[in-house]
Amino acid sequence: MKQHLEKDEFRKLTTQEKALRINLRSDIYGSFAEIGAGQEVAANFFKAGGASGTIAKTISAYDMKFSDAIYGYCDRYVCEARLEKMLDHEYELLSERLPHRIDNTRFFAFADTVEVLNFDRSNQAHGWIGLRFQLNPHSQPNDCVIHVKMHDNDPLQQQVALGVVGVNMIYACSFLSDPEEILMSLVDGLSGRRIEVDMFRLSGPDFRHVDNRLMALKLVKNGLTKAAMFGPDGQVMLPSDELYKKNVLVLRGRFRPVTHVNVDMLLASRRHFRREADVDRSNIVVLTELTLNDLSADGNIDEKDFLHRVNIICSLGQTVMISNYFEYYRLVEYLSKITKGKKIGIIMGIFALQKVFDESTYSNIRGGILECFASLFGSNVKLYIYPASRNAPPELFTLKDFEAELPANLKSLFRYLMENNKLEDINDANIQNLHIISDNVLAMIRKGEAGWEKFVPHKVEDAIKELGLFDYPAKKEAVEVSTASPIGK
Repeated sequence: MKQHLEKDEFRKLTTQEKALRINLRSDIYGSFAEIGAGQEVAANFFKAGGASGTIAKTISAYDMKFSDAIYGYCDRYVCEARLEKMLDHEYELLSERLPHRIDNTRFFAFADTVEVLNFDRSNQAHGWIGLRFQLNPHSQPNDCVIHVKMHDNDPLQQQVALGVVGVNMIYACSFLSDPEEILMSLVDGLSGRRIEVDMFRLSGPDFRHVDNRLMALKLVKNGLTKAAMFGPDGQVMLPSDELYKKNVLVLRGRFRPVTHVNVDMLLASRRHFRREADVDRSNIVVLTELTLNDLSADGNIDEKDFLHRVNIICSLGQTVMISNYFEYYRLVEYLSKITKGKKIGIIMGIFALQKVFDESTYSNIRGGILECFASLFGSNVKLYIYPASRNAPPELFTLKDFEAELPANLKSLFRYLMENNKLEDINDANIQNLHIISDNVLAMIRKGEAGWEKFVPHKVEDAIKELGLFDYPAKKEAVEVSTASPIGK
């Protein structure tokens, strides 16, 4: 039966103590398969003593031919597909070869496939780590899968850190039940940011209640990574895989709720983006991005409200990124490292552009606005600026008006960006919708006022009513993902 430990007691345990506690349990038994960084996880159990009580087998099929012969061919060896093959193979062998232990044993298979720092220190050390485990004998197994980046500047230290994470994973999945505790315990014993966890998935019959979209938020909120992603089906994704060498178009917003304005911003900007000479139309990824700032007005994040928003976005077939990159230039720096020079488009309302050009925004940066603009506009990036309506009677506010109101010392910088195709008006925006303000729509929904439906897409209206989102009066208990074809398809 699974033991539940108090959080404080759990935190006091060292890596060796965790390994020993597992070794002394007669009902936890399994295999280790580690590729690419030695056998640091299994080594911790051997060093702790009593490893025969835990380890059925260790293997390191380091040579590609051996690895293919055991697990089957894979295009890449440090990838999730390879990890899944390793877990499948090793877990099946346990019951096949140890039938006498089935009645009294909680089997597990631990696997990792890792690329540590090379001799020239020219690569990004990273790896996939996974655990397939039972909570009770005879029960169906669960999976815990993560992707990590290793930031130590020494390959031996990276191996040590990997060993700590592996022990933490096995221990947490064996003794803890709270998903966030399992998540946070992965980096126990690792000071600073030696390990970054940028993908986490916990699944299986004992964790059906876990919403991994929420776990993606917790990765960012708790500082384990700066950005996380999931698709319209709610499945978590690895940004460095999904965005690698892709043309990326990003819309940042609060989406409380998604309105006709948000949809038009995406559709109109995508039309402009697709017309760019250096954009491959078949290689575009459109992201809707939520920052922690957009999720929290008072420093606290309402997880229920977060799920309401992402349900709406997912109902429109959109991929969601959650990030801690409050400034646009930091987001661009992050994306540029992944896209490897491919065009990046940022969709922005013209009032947001005012903040980008506000020099006080960069008062704490040594190089001020020039340093940050070098990051924002220095790579293959373009901003698509959506107009606004202001004054009475309403007037359209575009880049031409924006330039006229800029301080004199910034006008030349603005013209430079315009002349070098870094800024572009969305001149085909649906200006009939510019009066729609999402905060007003949200207030109408919560008060039960009639007429809010005309300000949002039909799929958004249906999702709000069917799931009772945003405190809609006909509230339902369940919060589910509604998948649909992407916007515009």
